[in-house]
Amino acid sequence: MNRRFAYAWAVLALTSFSFAPAVRGWGCHGHETVAALAEKHLTPEAKQALLALLTSNPIDPQLKRFCGDTGLDPMVDAATWADDERTKDPATAPWHFIDIPLGVAQGSAENFCGAGGCVTKAITEQLAILKDKTAAGPKRAAALRFIIHFVGDLHQPLHATTNSDRGGNCVGLQYLQRRPHARNNSYTPNLHHIWDTEIPESQMQGADAVEFANTLDAMFAASLAEWQAGGMQLDNWAWESHQHAADTAYGVLGKSIAVEPDVPVNSCADDNNIGQRMLHKHIVVGVTYRDQAGSVAEERLAQAGIRLAMILSDAAKAGL
Repeated sequence: MNRRFAYAWAVLALTSFSFAPAVRGWGCHGHETVAALAEKHLTPEAKQALLALLTSNPIDPQLKRFCGDTGLDPMVDAATWADDERTKDPATAPWHFIDIPLGVAQGSAENFCGAGGCVTKAITEQLAILKDKTAAGPKRAAALRFIIHFVGDLHQPLHATTNSDRGGNCVGLQYLQRRPHARNNSYTPNLHHIWDTEIPESQMQGADAVEFANTLDAMFAASLAEWQAGGMQLDNWAWESHQHAADTAYGVLGKSIAVEPDVPVNSCADDNNIGQRMLHKHIVVGVTYRDQAGSVAEERLAQAGIRLAMILSDAAKAGL
């Protein structure tokens, strides 16, 4: 099964970090928005317990924070910690995504969970740790930080999809006026990164995470109860993301993207040099694509925040 972050690739990526774009589902501001929206919808009891757990078990001040440490609210600050932790512990890299190949029929998402784990499995495992009252405080706080981040990741369409292209990281393209360039078999801009960062941040229009969370809260007010109905449905949420990737992320690119053979890809030079083949398609992402993708990104960020609140409030019922 293809996993775009096999352990070997995670190690390689760390050694060449300055040359390759990092995969950070939703980027800094997107993940922070998910956490801010979730915090607005926590039960009072859950909010008190979760904030107490985070503040009494703070993030290691020696850990290098990619998104910076600006004294954010503990939940909002926690939202990006898992990406920093991945740099320290590459074994956690596969926990951020699930590689469901483009074009497969819907079934159990678990079938696409690699040997190193995947995002749906990681959420389940970390939730069990969070609920375990016998677990040490730092371990439970880490589990909470993982959950906050991974629920966001699961709702990013390209964290639940691959076309033997490392979840779109090997699809170099022109984004508005910014032309693609290649370096060490990495491509910038690329399909994955614009969904992580450029597109959601274009929707934010300079707002911070709390302000944008308030905007999404009002925008999708009529849908909130429906999104929480049925409890935690990780498989369904993965397939939602996968479908959005098929319909929008790949589907409206303006260039035909064939379904690739499902093969292991640790570098964009694999799968018959998938990166160069995609680059030579001369894909251009303009305003129309950005707006279509932006609408999907807004909904997915909102769904992630509301569902995260539901998961954490439910966990708090048993007492944290």
